[in-house]
Amino acid sequence: MRAIILAAGRGIRLNGDYPPKILLEFDGKSLLARHIETLQLYGIKQLSLGVGYQRAKIDQEIMSLGAGEFVKPVYNEDFLQSNCVTLWKMRDQLCCGEPVLLMDGDVLYDDRILGRLLNSGHQNCLLLDRDFSPGEEPVKVAVRDGVIVDFGKIIGTECDFFGESVGFFCLSAHTAEAIIACIENYLDQGRHDRPYEDAIHDVMAASSDTRFAFEDITGLPWIEIDFSRDIEQARNVILPRIRKKLGKVLRVGAGRKSITSSLSNQ
Repeated sequence: MRAIILAAGRGIRLNGDYPPKILLEFDGKSLLARHIETLQLYGIKQLSLGVGYQRAKIDQEIMSLGAGEFVKPVYNEDFLQSNCVTLWKMRDQLCCGEPVLLMDGDVLYDDRILGRLLNSGHQNCLLLDRDFSPGEEPVKVAVRDGVIVDFGKIIGTECDFFGESVGFFCLSAHTAEAIIACIENYLDQGRHDRPYEDAIHDVMAASSDTRFAFEDITGLPWIEIDFSRDIEQARNVILPRIRKKLGKVLRVGAGRKSITSSLSNQ
């Protein structure tokens, strides 16, 4: 399985002189470095990284981490448009004929969160957290009778409960192709402002073949960084709760090690 991370945007809601969000550092380590460590820990063999804003700084970080063989940047010169456009630029990476892991780049998280997703056993799966503050901003997942019945920032379906999407998705090859086809339709209609979550919503609703399961990660620490206040919460609240990774992190080209199974049970 390969991973795809979206990290092209400017992060204008931070309202300050910040680098690309994936280069924000926590305890001296960038989000990109943390992603790489965790992905390698769980045996992911390659990361395709959608970049745009201040691309050169991200390229420099990749080289300084010695991750040039593991991370393959894909440049989106239209990074001021929606993340839907970035995913379209990465259509060859997404439609690779095998399952893929799609992730937002601006998330600080405990590695067990990714472990829950990768070990779910479902072809299409997402993560939800019931402990969140409802509002217009979070992307929400509505569940009824144990099945996802709605997905998006606005929930219009009756449900038993809903949670916030973490922004990490396991996709089958078929579902990945359906998402790209949906995005192509948006762009053909000139709808360049659509977020990629809209495409996931539409694909979910289109067929039982693209139905998603979910893993509930309520109680595990994570945060999506959209605003400057999120940076402070990440440093002061989330980071102290993130467990130290067990064992030695896999190095580029080292192959998969047995620590994946030992971590998944903790």
